[in-house]
Amino acid sequence: MRVVIAGGHGLIGLRLARLLCERGDEVCGIIRNPAHRDDLSAVGASSEVCDLEGAGVDEVSAILTGADAAVFAAGAGPGSGAARKETVDRDASVLLADAAERAGVRRLVQISAIALDRADDPAVGEVFAAYLRAKAAAEQDLRARDLDWTILRPGRLGDAQGTGRVWLAEQVDRGEVSRDDVAGVLRALLDAPETAGMTLELVAGETPVAEAVRAVTRSRR
Repeated sequence: MRVVIAGGHGLIGLRLARLLCERGDEVCGIIRNPAHRDDLSAVGASSEVCDLEGAGVDEVSAILTGADAAVFAAGAGPGSGAARKETVDRDASVLLADAAERAGVRRLVQISAIALDRADDPAVGEVFAAYLRAKAAAEQDLRARDLDWTILRPGRLGDAQGTGRVWLAEQVDRGEVSRDDVAGVLRALLDAPETAGMTLELVAGETPVAEAVRAVTRSRR
């Protein structure tokens, strides 16, 4: 399988690239900083330098040409302001979907976030509210497309070592999940085309990843 990861050097994207390369998949990470090439190479992946905030659809579709799947794992990051939540978390996701359509890549997995309805909560800060609204808009855009999309909504992200055990369903309680386990679930979703058209929430749990993915596919039959 050839997989293109937008945000290939991100904290989840790089983990996913390593997992896919370890099993022999061909992975290309879209990166903004050329200095990150070596990190992708170290896990066995290739890279393409492309700033998704300034690129056009032709540039991105050229990177996607010949891929079996694409993953949107890009994000503006916690230190960015509200404007970049729109240009990265929303607009770059839309750009990747546009490029996938143009390149004929039907399978697209998008990383979103859990509890997007918190955006109007007065306790949520302006920047985080912008992030939630950007993710919601990216989801809405993707759902309207004729692509084999799956949306994954992880809970609060942590850096603890993954356990390989999760709670994955269309609705789960809010909680934390390690980035290792998010990457593991993404790999499993890429192997499960039956999850196309599903929006799934993810937190730490007790079910092995492969079993959790099989369970959600059975639930829609």
